[in-house]
Amino acid sequence: MRWTAHLQLHYTRDGERTLALDRHEGPLRVLRRLYPEGPGICHHVIVHPPGGIVAGDVLKVDAQLDAGTHALVTTPGAARFYRSEGAQALQQVQLQLAGDARLEWLPMETIAYRGCRAQNRLTLDLAPQAQCLGWDLLALGLPAGGELFDHGQVQQHLELPGRWLERGVVRGDDTLLLDSPLGWAGHRVLSTLWFAAGTAWPTPQRDALLDAAREAIAASGVSAGVTAAHPQVLVLRVLTPQVEPAMQLLKAVRGAWRQTAWGLAAEPPRIWRT
Repeated sequence: MRWTAHLQLHYTRDGERTLALDRHEGPLRVLRRLYPEGPGICHHVIVHPPGGIVAGDVLKVDAQLDAGTHALVTTPGAARFYRSEGAQALQQVQLQLAGDARLEWLPMETIAYRGCRAQNRLTLDLAPQAQCLGWDLLALGLPAGGELFDHGQVQQHLELPGRWLERGVVRGDDTLLLDSPLGWAGHRVLSTLWFAAGTAWPTPQRDALLDAAREAIAASGVSAGVTAAHPQVLVLRVLTPQVEPAMQLLKAVRGAWRQTAWGLAAEPPRIWRT
């Protein structure tokens, strides 16, 4: 059975509290809303009960954050693109932030299984002074379990229109890309962490954020690099053979950036601790 699912998230401000409203169509919904850091920051967990995305499935998430709100959105487990005989599966996220809003978009990894045909899209719309810290982890197959991604295709698209665009196609049979030292260098997990702002980063803060990320990279021992891709966008890229070391680094940098930019502790979502 093919599923079409649409989840709309709307965050509003009531005094010091970030309120959350959600509407869903199909099997995509909010599991819980939590306030472990106080009323100003809403932690949300999104679930997709079918557990995987197959040929022809369309999953859409639209998040709208009003001025001054702060939300953290995560998932309880990996998204999975399964094998397709022809039809493409789509996962699409649109994030719209008003002025002074903050969003942390922190889903677990996306696993592309052998033979899948998938498109993974995320678009940001940031008003002046809005900020979004988020990540995307793409794992090709399950090499540790003998499940190789030797055929199939994934289209990746991450965009802050007019400022930053990451777009590419990864094919399982493209060994030139996947095995070349100028490409994935034999790794099968590509992770991207971004910190995007609706207004250009002040130079001292930008440099402090880059330095914090470089310290975490040096301590991790993994293949990674960070850069200011645009005056409004910082990007960290990580290549690893498995998800765990990449996730460990991303969590470390996310915590450092949270502290440096917002003066907030690296509070992990409760679901990460279970």
